[in-house]
Amino acid sequence: MSIHISAAPGQIAARTLMPGDPLRARWIAEKFLDDATCYSEVRNMLGYTGTFRGEPVSVQGSGMGQPSAAIYANELFRDYDVQQLVRVGSCGGLSLDLNLRDVVLAISAATDASMNRHRFHGFDYAATASFDLLRAAYDATVAKGDNPVVGQVFTSDSFYHPRPELTDILIEHGVIAVEMEASALYTLAAGYRRQALAVCTVSDHVKTGEQTSSQEREQTFGDMVEIALEAMLATPLP
Repeated sequence: MSIHISAAPGQIAARTLMPGDPLRARWIAEKFLDDATCYSEVRNMLGYTGTFRGEPVSVQGSGMGQPSAAIYANELFRDYDVQQLVRVGSCGGLSLDLNLRDVVLAISAATDASMNRHRFHGFDYAATASFDLLRAAYDATVAKGDNPVVGQVFTSDSFYHPRPELTDILIEHGVIAVEMEASALYTLAAGYRRQALAVCTVSDHVKTGEQTSSQEREQTFGDMVEIALEAMLATPLP
């Protein structure tokens, strides 16, 4: 039983989705999982376990930002032996090729955070998705009849960045979207030898100013959840 989740042993599945918003966790459990039960309400960071096509799947809220996401990822990997952890959340579009509600599969995550600098004693670590999950998510997207959008994202420590002009440098180097958790997730998964992927829906566009509503971000981003679930079930557990 961990400090921040407090689920009993065996209550969390080896395949787990991790949205930032706990209300999205509840929505996912109610909409996509069969026989879902709530195993955690600690700090209102809701967690549920049910089944998808007969396979056990959990969904655990993580909060916003790398420090919060790292707490839940650490406990899921260390205390509950989660083998596949897939972030399903929102991102801001940077590339002009992205539109609202496009689903981004994050192959890697650059960051302005210092967490990895401390971990690797000043080295720059390339936080990268698990290839098997990424490939399965790509195939699941194609199967839905959509064009997969695969690229590097920027994991920012600041939602309201004091120097927004720096995004132009990221765009010049092929970064397609910005979010706030993937770099920490990928780093921790690598350290624990687990599988991780970030599947994100474009909720707003940094360059054009377009945006979705808070209710849409909470309850209408179903494509990414379906892709994530298909990818997990298609990928053998380690």
